[in-house]
Amino acid sequence: MTVLALAGAFVFAPPSGPAAALDLLGFLGFGSDKPPTPSAAALPYEVTIDGADAKGVEQAVKDASNLYKLRNEAPAGGEALVFLAESDLPRVLDALWGLGYYDATVEIEVAGVRLRLGGGPNPAAPRAAEAYRNRAPVPVRVVVQTGREFTLRRIAVIDGRTGGPFPPAEMPQRVIGLNPGDPAHSADILAAQSRMVDRLRDLSHPFAKVSRLEPVVDHPAGAMDVTFTVTPGPVARLGPITMSGLTTVDPAPVRSFIYAEQGDPYSPAELAGIRKSLARVEALGSIRIREADKLDANGELPVFVELTERKMRAVGASALYSTIDGPQLNAYWTHRNLFGGAETLRLEGSVFQATRNDGEPLKSIQDLTWADLGWRLGFTFMKPGLWGTRTDLLASAAFARESTDAYVARHVGGDLALRYRWTDLTSAQAGLRFDRGQASNVQGQIDYTLVGLPVSVTYDSTDRPLDPTRGIRATASLTPYPSFLGSTVNMTIGRAGASAYWSVDEDSDIILAGRVGFGTLLGADIDAVPANYRFYAGGGGSVRGYKYQSLSPRIGLDPTGGLSLLDGSVEARIKVTDTIGIVPFVDAGMAYENRYPDFKETLGIGAGVGLRYYTPIGPIRLDVAVPLNKRAGDRPVTLYIGVGQAF
Repeated sequence: MTVLALAGAFVFAPPSGPAAALDLLGFLGFGSDKPPTPSAAALPYEVTIDGADAKGVEQAVKDASNLYKLRNEAPAGGEALVFLAESDLPRVLDALWGLGYYDATVEIEVAGVRLRLGGGPNPAAPRAAEAYRNRAPVPVRVVVQTGREFTLRRIAVIDGRTGGPFPPAEMPQRVIGLNPGDPAHSADILAAQSRMVDRLRDLSHPFAKVSRLEPVVDHPAGAMDVTFTVTPGPVARLGPITMSGLTTVDPAPVRSFIYAEQGDPYSPAELAGIRKSLARVEALGSIRIREADKLDANGELPVFVELTERKMRAVGASALYSTIDGPQLNAYWTHRNLFGGAETLRLEGSVFQATRNDGEPLKSIQDLTWADLGWRLGFTFMKPGLWGTRTDLLASAAFARESTDAYVARHVGGDLALRYRWTDLTSAQAGLRFDRGQASNVQGQIDYTLVGLPVSVTYDSTDRPLDPTRGIRATASLTPYPSFLGSTVNMTIGRAGASAYWSVDEDSDIILAGRVGFGTLLGADIDAVPANYRFYAGGGGSVRGYKYQSLSPRIGLDPTGGLSLLDGSVEARIKVTDTIGIVPFVDAGMAYENRYPDFKETLGIGAGVGLRYYTPIGPIRLDVAVPLNKRAGDRPVTLYIGVGQAF
């Protein structure tokens, strides 16, 4: 039997994912197998791998081999090429051990001269390589003999406190994840080690560690016995949470975004929650959470939050385009620390192509008039952490002209609200809304004044705002517009929506995403409701493949809007490489004339496929969609371009 050192047995077993993804780009010229042209100044070579027939072996050899990785960079001479080959021998052998082939052997032939691990220098190899100079690539052959694949036989997890096994409740088998008969892969053993430490840290043991990992290989039996000695360390609670690094931003409102408190049980999830919630403060740049290396006198673990501030002012612009709805341009200016308390002020405007009342398309830029443009100008303001509490003050106002197939509306209004954050996941909001305007559609014109009392509740457990990989978003709102406050239309609008995201694999290369939305309008008859307050479906943020707001009751080809709405989407977000992804999707939805969806209108269903280019700020999105139940006036194919996922 052989007792293996951890470094020798396991450290050099690399993951196969990145290299596999790189090979997918071979058609673009990355990782090409064609060697450089022979010359007098360099000695290109060509690598072949023999004997790597078992699953995963060839890729593991390629990942470990510097000869393979540097095959497009010709060395200067034979000595350098042979040195590269000799350094590959232990690397490739370690990779094979990592796959459970502990009887494996590796040899490398350079120009027909064989090099063996431990065989010492072979002066014939550089000379044989030099014979190819300025003639042809030097043939380099990696010869692998894997032997049999070893399996796990006995797996023991020892509690470092007692010297005996862990209680199943503290270290269940699903956490260990190894079973007799499994392949003796080093990556699986190291992953089990990480899971066991993570399990104990989740149980408030911040200093948990695997104090000893002892793999023993039985060569005659083709088996491995592995023993983990795991030392949990003390149970701890969170100690004082100290912030540092702020110079121009008042710490009090920032501190209101830290929901963990001294005395709470320690867990990595609590620390991750601190980072996630602080990331919502726009004035902050980098956020580093650091734990003390020992407990304090109270048996608590001090936590240090180290912050930096962002540039306080920013300006930006974006563009959207769809072949149905046309272009849209957006621009904004923002200040992230207006009065020194992390207040944000954002001024923004957008302009877009409006639908002509006569339905005629815009044929050239020379035909463009002011009536062909829709626009919106407005501001939003937030003062977080009023008086150091978890209450935020929100204000916004906008002046807009909208012109779509459904209506033309001009209106001005604003909101004033207070939002209370119970936790990083859940918040509630209530306030006052005012809107005054004029809306007209095929049924006529309505001049209106609306004063509402909106209330809403939001839940968000997603991990990333623009490209979530897991979690749920849900919101529900109710806005009454009572006549006693001055509203000319006595009505109540209710909305609810939710989206969910699930990573199929650990690397989040495949994500299933779905959303559903519902709306209803109570109180007023539809003829009294301004057209811009009715419900519609269709468009890039609703049912792709259909024109914006086109899915509703209609008079002729003109949508009139409804008193209720039901829509939803499902997507499979599949990464092909680190930066490229494809997204097949299906959307469905319709607005209905009655106050609740009665399905008297034919449900609009759109389907298609999207392309994603992933950037540090979020994915760039290109979607192609078709309406599956095409109606009069619907186009056969629609293209959408934007930033961020569809939902």
